[in-house]
Amino acid sequence: MIPIADPQLGEHEKERVAEIIDSGQLTDGPEVRAFEEEFADFCGASHGVATTNGTTALHTALEALGIGPGDRVVTPSFSFIASANAVRFAGAEPVFADIDPDTYNLDPATVEAVVAEHDCDAILAVHLFGLPADMPALQRIADAHDLHLIEDAAQAHGAAIDGERVGGFGDAACFSFYPTKNLTTGEGGMVLTDDERVAARAASFVNHGRPAARFGDDADGAYDHPTVGHNFRMSSVLAAIGRVQLDHRLQESNERRRANAARLTEGLAGIDGIETPIEPDGRRHVYHQYTIRTDDRDALREHLESEGVGTGIYYPTPIHDQPAYDGVTCDVPVTERAADEVLSLPVHPNLSASDLESIMAAVDGFGEVSDG
Repeated sequence: MIPIADPQLGEHEKERVAEIIDSGQLTDGPEVRAFEEEFADFCGASHGVATTNGTTALHTALEALGIGPGDRVVTPSFSFIASANAVRFAGAEPVFADIDPDTYNLDPATVEAVVAEHDCDAILAVHLFGLPADMPALQRIADAHDLHLIEDAAQAHGAAIDGERVGGFGDAACFSFYPTKNLTTGEGGMVLTDDERVAARAASFVNHGRPAARFGDDADGAYDHPTVGHNFRMSSVLAAIGRVQLDHRLQESNERRRANAARLTEGLAGIDGIETPIEPDGRRHVYHQYTIRTDDRDALREHLESEGVGTGIYYPTPIHDQPAYDGVTCDVPVTERAADEVLSLPVHPNLSASDLESIMAAVDGFGEVSDG
């Protein structure tokens, strides 16, 4: 079976983890500070605050920006549920806007309409599947309506708009380092921002509300808690893995993903009923997922599985249709159609040329099976 994902961890990571274990500094400390600084620098942001995972990064960013009860945040329903859940964790209300049918990212026109109707306070844009959302258009909307703009970049490590990497747009950006991500620490997350005050509030929130000494606060008292916070701290072990991944793997892996995606797009061109992903001018896709669409998705998936090709459906049920969001209403027809038609194929860096040929042959063979 060709797997849909194949996390890359090797000797470099093992050596660094062993060094951290030998040091005895297993929790928050210099290793985490170094990872925060290096990842922020990679993305072109001024400050990084590491967290336990991508969901806590989102929650932390919202809290640090002052989003809370009575506030509304525009976000897509076509995303992993963490995007909306984090808004609820902060006490605010997610309001769903529709997506662009070609990119699966927020459609700025529908965002504009939702903002006008619901008196919103922030936009949470998701860079879905590794393709950046239209941040310049969303920034114009945010500026016009005095809204916070937040990036959910959980799937977009190294993606870029006009040469500028995601993570440096808007008021804050959030990343996940889950095992299947383009950069993994096993688990983990990161909040990036250019605003030192937001970074200081984030660093306090992830550490029980303690002042953050690295942002100039008086943190002599280890048991001083001016505000309420969580324990969302990243461990030194995870940070060590992240530093190795950033230094040794991420950029090469992204290039392999892009090359694999280009080969798949070339090989699948012209197959009836299959739409391949696009890369708009000026945007750099890093293909966390290679997502096609077809109106016979379930049958195609069954066929591919029988041919030894792993697949994934992200996401078969839009967030507003989840039981946890019972009673939420929104007008998102493009989202609902995408949920019925998308199918992700393997695109990870460990695919061989033979694997790619097998994937393409299996997709092409589905047409012959269907016609038969």
